[in-house]
Amino acid sequence: MSRLYRNGLPHLACIKKAIFMRGRGKLILKTGKKKVKLKPYIEKLSKSNEFKKFTAKNPQAYLAAGFFVIDLVEGKNIHQLDYYHPDNKKMTTFTLDKGVEAKESDSANEIVPKKINAEVNLDLDIIKGLVEDEMKNNIITTKLQKIIAVLQNLDNKLIWNLNCITTDMGIIKVHIDDDSHSILKFEKINLFDIVRKI
Repeated sequence: MSRLYRNGLPHLACIKKAIFMRGRGKLILKTGKKKVKLKPYIEKLSKSNEFKKFTAKNPQAYLAAGFFVIDLVEGKNIHQLDYYHPDNKKMTTFTLDKGVEAKESDSANEIVPKKINAEVNLDLDIIKGLVEDEMKNNIITTKLQKIIAVLQNLDNKLIWNLNCITTDMGIIKVHIDDDSHSILKFEKINLFDIVRKI
């Protein structure tokens, strides 16, 4: 969690790294049709020995966030689920793309994240379609290359906080209500404005 968050929220430096990790400059859009489902990853975690050992040792820990990268260029997706320890105020991040790997944060969270209790309704491939529909409504003709998605419980609602990178190297910030699928926020910004702030 410490690699991806600061004070329980997405760390802009990590978003910058995710944007540029496939190289700067030329990006070739590929037509990958592989659907990105969330439920199989949750089931994979719950059945793993790594997670069973973790819950036996930390029975009070709870699911606090999810971090996902949907790479529409090269298909190198990232799926992570984050569990919060109320006792030591640290987060354990489970990476689920190559087996199940666990890593505890080095420092405690200053903000206590809320527990994700409800079942997740939206799937990652549906999120892509919702964003593309809203892009059309806002007359944005560029294509999506990457979606960086954070799932959190904010004000007792499951909210998807998205940073979407487009073919013109712009960023579209989107908030989606997991229950109603409604777009709560939609804003297109310039990537280099974010880089200057980091």
